Amino acid sequence: MNTETLVKQLCDINAPVGNENLAAEKIKSFFGPLCDKAYIDRFFNVIGYKKGTSSDPRKIIITAHYDQIGMIVSGYEKGGFLRISNLGGVDTKALLASEVIVHGREEVYGVIGAKPPHLLKESEITKNVKIDELFIDTGFPDDVLKQKVSIGDPVSIFSPVISMKNGCVAGKSLDNRAGVAALVLILKELQNVKHPHDIYVVATVQEETDLLGALTSSYALEPDLAVVIDVCHGDMPEADRAQCFPLNKGIPVAIGPAFHSEYTNALFEVAKKERIATQRCIEPGNPGTEAWAIQVSRLGVPTVEASIPLRYMHTAAELVSLQDIENAAVLVARYVSGDIFKTTEETD
Repeated sequence: MNTETLVKQLCDINAPVGNENLAAEKIKSFFGPLCDKAYIDRFFNVIGYKKGTSSDPRKIIITAHYDQIGMIVSGYEKGGFLRISNLGGVDTKALLASEVIVHGREEVYGVIGAKPPHLLKESEITKNVKIDELFIDTGFPDDVLKQKVSIGDPVSIFSPVISMKNGCVAGKSLDNRAGVAALVLILKELQNVKHPHDIYVVATVQEETDLLGALTSSYALEPDLAVVIDVCHGDMPEADRAQCFPLNKGIPVAIGPAFHSEYTNALFEVAKKERIATQRCIEPGNPGTEAWAIQVSRLGVPTVEASIPLRYMHTAAELVSLQDIENAAVLVARYVSGDIFKTTEETD
């Protein structure tokens, strides 16, 4: 399976925040053939384990979240309409007129209703609509709709990933199924490689709310080192260059107080040795990723982060370069397969 097919299959899976049970078994099926053991914990984190060759191995975890932003049904309106609330950081501007799937007793397709510009009042023209002002139009009669959909059912955006020029793809859920694709590619890279330490790839849940999957999995596994893979903001016209990174120009590596400086320096050294281009991503505080939770798990975990530039985050048209996903995977695989602990301890 090539990277493009892998990404499309991962993004086709619907698992809005808090409903990762809908996707866990499928994610596990990608890990299982490539590692010694794959399992799902009680929180629906999906974990793939590869045993190291050392007689006294340490533990390395590599995380990428697989939950996605979405919505939840919050009420009914007459005429086959549903009221909604958000699951994660939904951008309401990008929701208007979107096609959606309500995951009820059966899948129900609908559209997010939006007033046409002809009917907007002057006060509404520049107003940013709120989530509780939106509704889903299903087209069903009220009595039929209530048999198919319950309050509390999750809702996902319908926007299949499409292929674009120059090795890019665009669609929903690339934040952070692109990272999960990198986890699968890392396992492939490690298949015929002897690595001294035990390696765990962890597809985590509920990152889009409070980093909860990262909290529980890092606490349970007690790693000696963590590598976080997530997306960062890709470049686009008029965007702040300090916060956005060009596609296909190198893997952004995070630098800041959440990231262990020695292990980060070692990551840069591996990239240099392997001739993998990198970019320096400055994170002066909370990076907004799982690193923030993992670094303080138990008594603390040395943490590094490799990112995949992504344009139009938290929309149905997120865009990434397949080459960036592959390069991130190769970089992290090379990093964790060496005796990284010996390298860093020798520099202390």
